[in-house]
Amino acid sequence: MAKNKKKTTPIGKILQGKNHKRTLAEPDGDLRTFTIRDYRLEKPRFTSRQVRSDDGDGIRYEVESSDLEASAPPIRDSKYLSREQCIEIYRWMLLNRRMETALENLYKQGRVVGGVYFGLGQESCSCASAYALGKDDWMGPMIRNQGALLVRGFRPADIMMQYMAKAGSPTGGRDTTSHFGDLEKRNVVAPISMLGDLIPVLAGVALGARLQGKHIAVMTYIGDGGQSTGVTYEGLNFAAVQNLGLVLVVENNLWAYSTPADMQFRVKDLAERAIGYGIPGVIVDGTDACQVYDACHEACERARRGEGPTLIEAKMMRMKGHAIHDGAEYVPKPLFEYWKKRDPIARLEDYLVKKKKWLTAAENAALIAGVERQLEADRELAVNSPMPTPESAAGGVYCEAGCHEIKPKYALPLAGRGTRVGKSAGPKQSEAAVHLK
Repeated sequence: MAKNKKKTTPIGKILQGKNHKRTLAEPDGDLRTFTIRDYRLEKPRFTSRQVRSDDGDGIRYEVESSDLEASAPPIRDSKYLSREQCIEIYRWMLLNRRMETALENLYKQGRVVGGVYFGLGQESCSCASAYALGKDDWMGPMIRNQGALLVRGFRPADIMMQYMAKAGSPTGGRDTTSHFGDLEKRNVVAPISMLGDLIPVLAGVALGARLQGKHIAVMTYIGDGGQSTGVTYEGLNFAAVQNLGLVLVVENNLWAYSTPADMQFRVKDLAERAIGYGIPGVIVDGTDACQVYDACHEACERARRGEGPTLIEAKMMRMKGHAIHDGAEYVPKPLFEYWKKRDPIARLEDYLVKKKKWLTAAENAALIAGVERQLEADRELAVNSPMPTPESAAGGVYCEAGCHEIKPKYALPLAGRGTRVGKSAGPKQSEAAVHLK
């Protein structure tokens, strides 16, 4: 009997085999492999560690990487953007940065109510991602996506008045920072401070559009820290199961407030988490506008075809602290130096002027001067705008007649299972009575 006993190989031996270094081998021999699409032209790896301060009373972070001295790679040519579109994105990015510089100065002058959150170093991610959205698509920005708000149609004056709680702000002075949107004209859902909560909301927007017979792209953002929340999983999983057109941009800017990325999660790339939802995962260099746009464009096209959600991980660096009150002293200085060489605006400027020669030096200078004139005019408008009157505080507290009338955005909703009312260009299949897939 012992002679006929089948010889088995421990699972550990299988995993150590030459052909199985990156796959998980099950005892029955079934192998699964997954591919995460990576647009990047460089793939740096940073390792952070805590060390005790010299005085022994605290700790600091140090970073190790063989890539810290590397030069920045070139901008990847876009498969979709024209010369005019590249220049337009560049202009939005310039306006984004100039506006945030103005906000910082207004804060120091005591004109801002509350704090200010910056997207310094993340302008490519905000502006190029929002640029991929169509008129019928929706967006839910986060606190660092002020560039996305500009692309979507808000003026710098709107954003500055919001931070100063002026009467002319999008919320009429009733809130500050980034807590505003526009459901009527711009299809923008206001940010939610509880991280991750925008994801199920935007999934619901996509579901609502589908019930009206239209597939749309809905885009929202989450940070490398916020993506660990339970509601992120729930919302993305719902979008995946229901095949909704959610485009989730994970802004991996290396620090969840003061915690480095490699102390937050075990996976090498956050895009790998798409595997668990059964949806595509993509990695881009978040400082390369062309990479960001191409990935978001393809994800939005998938969404509009009714093919479901996409998770896009944009890798970059938050070049200031969590907010203006945070000096980011915990960040090792070599990291700032590394990413300073990858300034998204400087890289795109070099690409447009020197590589592609789509802008002459004189044209570039004129474009920059035009942005500065616009920003100065908007700043003056915001500063000179009045504060809300005391009696206006009572308005908008309770719903008045007609103030919350909700109408279909795209077409009349379904009358019942398999029955459509009105003309619609949406999906042909019937919907369940509970309005789920």
